[in-house]
Amino acid sequence: MKKMFLTAVSLFFLITGCSSSTKQASTISIWHWMTDRQEAFVKLAEQYEQQTGIKVKFELYAPSDIYSRKIIAAAQARVLPDIFGVLGEKKKLVAFVENGFVADLTEEFQNDDAAWEKSLFEKALDVNRFEENNIYKIKPGIYGVPIDVTNIQMLYNQTLLAKAGVKVPPSTFSEFLDVAMALKRLGIDGLVSGWGEVWMIDCFASNYAFNIMGEEKVMATYRGEVPYTDEDWIKVFNIFKTLRDKKALVDGIVTKGNKYAEQDFALERAAFAFNGSWCVNVYDKMNPDLHYGAMLPPRINMERPMQIWGGAGSSFVVNGMAKNKPMVIAFLKWLTAKEQQAFLARETKNLPSNREALSNIPQVLSEFASSMDMTTHPSVWKYNEAPLVIEAFDKGIQAIIIGEAEPEEIAAQVQKVKQHEMEKQQRQQ
Repeated sequence: MKKMFLTAVSLFFLITGCSSSTKQASTISIWHWMTDRQEAFVKLAEQYEQQTGIKVKFELYAPSDIYSRKIIAAAQARVLPDIFGVLGEKKKLVAFVENGFVADLTEEFQNDDAAWEKSLFEKALDVNRFEENNIYKIKPGIYGVPIDVTNIQMLYNQTLLAKAGVKVPPSTFSEFLDVAMALKRLGIDGLVSGWGEVWMIDCFASNYAFNIMGEEKVMATYRGEVPYTDEDWIKVFNIFKTLRDKKALVDGIVTKGNKYAEQDFALERAAFAFNGSWCVNVYDKMNPDLHYGAMLPPRINMERPMQIWGGAGSSFVVNGMAKNKPMVIAFLKWLTAKEQQAFLARETKNLPSNREALSNIPQVLSEFASSMDMTTHPSVWKYNEAPLVIEAFDKGIQAIIIGEAEPEEIAAQVQKVKQHEMEKQQRQQ
């Protein structure tokens, strides 16, 4: 695996700088990609230096794809900073762990009766946690520190709903359709989302798959034991047909990038949006006078909960080769303590990873936070679907929305791709 990791990605430029082992003992180096947080990070670094005499240097590299390439190149050259983040699928974090580039922080989290671990949202820690008998064969433990949390829900415009006489946001799918039709009669569009980005369609669809059939049946599908032509998967595909037929979606939703969808909701062109908690900061900049709230996607199966994608929004890891690990870990404990987390929440309008820092945050962020225990995410699932199957699934849903295909037709197409991928996997074994 080490050889694969070090040769799979080309070293496209030589990283300037030095490894943590050659840095001054009183300096902590951090690389990140979060443009909206750099100013707040610098303020915290200044505060930490005043308190401890230890200098913390936050270096911003954006956008995220440039940052990721820099991190991979730095790993090849063994010049990673003391603290950094690993973006993308969990298997990318696996590669860094296997090659010794990420430290196991389990012992630190469990010291003092697990005080550090208990202070943070469990669902956020799970993103960087490897359980016993995990499929990656990584030593069980916690390998990253969440600095904020996020989840994806539905937003509703309180002003527009009031025009339709709606005082309480819908909690069931049938209620949502009724509200959408009432809004349509007033010339107000229903749901907007960045479904030109297929991962957001995948998120919305998996929410309802979990609600309709439960997690175990979804995982059984990914293992190849349940076909996509199963009646429960047909129900999932039918959600998008119903939204299409009831005209509950904004026109052109399957071509919208999320930033354009965010503009539509912020400028009150649609009454509902499907978006993540990061939107609070975005909407505030676009329209500070927007009156809106967050709600779980309305349920179809009332006997099952609605689970939503969420967990750690951004996480930092500790360089496994750093010589100053105790000092580095002490800083991360400080960064995720109540006071610093509250500061970051106020400055960036992101949800804090520390449970105790939730006071005095905007009401809509509190509504996002209240649903953190309902979160799930592909990075913590025991099984994940093959990429080509996901692509067929998501593009098939887009075809349903624009009226080019029907649910049963797409289900058969997706199952055909699934069967092909299963046969290919069997030949490789």
